[in-house]
Order: sequence, then structure tokens, then C-alpha cells
Amino acid sequence: MEPSKHHNNTKNTNCFLPLILLSTFLLLLSLLASSTSSSQRRHHRARVPPEKPHFVESKLKVSPTSTSAVPRIAYLISGSAGDGESLKRTLKALYHPWNHYAVHLDLEASARERLELANFVTNEPLFVKFGNVRTVVKANLVTYRGPTMVANTLHAAAVLLNQARDWDWFINLSASDYPLVTQDDLLHTLSSIPRHLNFIEHTSDIGWKEYHRAKPVILDPGLYSLQKSDVFWASEKRNVPTAYKLFTGSAWMMLSRPFTEYCIWGWDNLPRIVLMYYANFLSSPEGYFHTVICNAEEFRNTTVNHDLHFISWDNPPKQHPHFLTDNDYQRMVDSNAPFARKFGRNEPVLDKIDKELLGRNADGYVPGKWFTQTNSSTIDQYSGIGNITELRPGPGAERLGRLISGLLSAENFQANQCS
Repeated sequence: MEPSKHHNNTKNTNCFLPLILLSTFLLLLSLLASSTSSSQRRHHRARVPPEKPHFVESKLKVSPTSTSAVPRIAYLISGSAGDGESLKRTLKALYHPWNHYAVHLDLEASARERLELANFVTNEPLFVKFGNVRTVVKANLVTYRGPTMVANTLHAAAVLLNQARDWDWFINLSASDYPLVTQDDLLHTLSSIPRHLNFIEHTSDIGWKEYHRAKPVILDPGLYSLQKSDVFWASEKRNVPTAYKLFTGSAWMMLSRPFTEYCIWGWDNLPRIVLMYYANFLSSPEGYFHTVICNAEEFRNTTVNHDLHFISWDNPPKQHPHFLTDNDYQRMVDSNAPFARKFGRNEPVLDKIDKELLGRNADGYVPGKWFTQTNSSTIDQYSGIGNITELRPGPGAERLGRLISGLLSAENFQANQCS
């Protein structure tokens, strides 16, 4: 029995040996193939660079400035309770069919006053013909000295970017502002300067404002209430920012479309971060845009340190400027500025500006190459309007030209940029 059992075991072993060798060979072949394939994949990855990740920010870029011969301006004209008639007058004095306009009466104005303004814009024959005047229908509550003033400006800029993209500069004005040159004068002068420039009076020397505005924390009831009231202060104070440098200046400015888009889109988040900070900053319209533009690498060298306004201040300046009267008329003219403020309602000097500087009749429009009839009220009388991009500059263009050329050719022009 024993020899037979041994013989069988030997036979079984001899039978399985080829199978074991074959399995081992196949396993080694599989490992070799896997190693070769892995090596090839590594080699392939080394030859083909990895695909770059797609970020939203890469799709958001500064729009190029327009190449049209005549630039276009987008205006915001804003007011509050009782400003309806003044706003209409300022709008007519500024009107040109080539431009775009957004008008806004805040929630302190009565519903009736806001409705009258909306009806005026909707039914005025000239506005209907060109469709370039828009009412901010959903009115904002704007608190004097509060961040809601900045929010209102950004809102109007967003409306104008959304509904009228083909403009070059954004100018914010109030119902108490008034032009000192015609729109033909202004457009003619601006047609010869680079359209990426931003006219914004600014300085980093914030002085007393550091203690009285940067360190206090204020709350604007207009951010959460339907009832208008003054801002109020929190008991705690805060340190001056270290992530960016604070700038201050005039609340009135002429901003390029590329910079305005940057403030709305904020693709590197600086505009939003700074906006959050200025939500608790007293008189934030005098610092928000200035701080953003001077801390943004692509815009800090585009500033012109002027607000294009004649304003009469005390020395040192108080909270409000003087109301301008006939006694200020010659100084307004000599300033070469295109705008002046602050005017009282129905201030007599406005009639003098209309007559001597603008050529505007009572309740009419300012004449230019596009239109010579200054007191028309029916659509038939506007049928003879010519090419709206043809301009007829006058003495105002000469004055404004002196101001602009003086600013751009000054030896300290670059030194005054975000200094």
C-alpha cells in the first residue's frame, strides 16, 4: 500500500507543477504589463501639461474704453423731499441726447413727488424720443452722512451699466448742483483726453478724520428702517485698517466706466471688503471710492486730483459748504469748473447762469449743435434735431479746456495720484 500511495503523490505533484509555473508566468506578465501601462501614463502626464482650473475671476475683466469720437456721460442726479422741481431744472440744464441719465428721489420724498418725477420722465417728449432718461423706480432711503449714500450711487451705476452700457464716464450730482458749461462744451473737451482717467479729489492725509470718522463705529438706520433718522454711534472704537490705506476727499466725482465696473463687479473682492468697512464710517461718500481706487493696482495711476466742482467752503471747512449766490458768480466762472454747488431752490443766480453761460431760456433746454430751439415743449418742434454727435463748443469749452490741460500738464500731476 505504501509504495502505491507514494507513487500517486508523485504523479499528482508532477501534474500540478506545470499549472503552477503557468500561473506564475501569467502573474509576472500581468505585473509587467501593469508596470508598463503605469509608466506610459506617467510619461503621458509628463508630456501633457495639466489643465488649468477655471475661475470666475478669470472671466471678469476691465472693459476697454470706447473708440467713438465723442464720449458719452452717464449722470446720476439725486434728491430728497422737496427737491423734485430743482432736480427737473438740473436735468434739463444737463440734458443732451447723446448722454444717459438716472434720476432718483429718496424715500423721504412723498410718493406724490416721486410719482410726479416719474411721470415727467415718462411723458417729456424729448426723453421719449431718445429714451435716455431713467427713473430709479424703487427708491432708496438715503441717510445724510451715512453709507446709504454710497449704496444709492452704486445702485444707480449698476442700473446705468445694465441698461446703457455704451458710456465712458459716470458723474454723480445732486438736485442742488448746476452746470457752468454746456454739454457741447463738456463733451468737446473730454473728447481729447484719455477715457480711463478718473476725476476724484483725494488725499491719504486724513488728519482729524482719523479720530472723528475712521475710529468711531456708526450705524445708519437707512440700512434697516423705513423711517429716516440720523446716524448713531456705538460705544466702542476701532483701529485704523492695516490691510489697505484710507483715503478721503470730495463726494462728487467723474469716474471712468472701467473703474465703475470694477466697483460693481469687484472681481478681486477689494470693493466689497472696503464697502463692508465703510458701512460703519461717518460720511462714507467722502472716502469709499477714494480708498478703493487708490488701493487697486490697476486704477491707482488713473486719478486726476479734482472733483470738477466750484464749492465755497469755510476755512477750515465746516460740515456744509456755503449756499452760492450772485456774489459768487464771478468766482464760479473764474474757477473754470464745469459744475458748482450748493444752490438753494429757485436761487436767482441760476437764472444768470442760464442766460450768460448756458443760453437756456426759462424751462427750456440748453442749446447746442444738436438743437437750437431752447424753449420747446412738443415733439413736432424736436423733429429738426440733427446729428447728435456734432458739437458746437463755446466759451465754456475754452474755460474747461484750461482747467483740464492745467491739471494734466502740471509737474506734480503724477505725484498727486493717490498720495
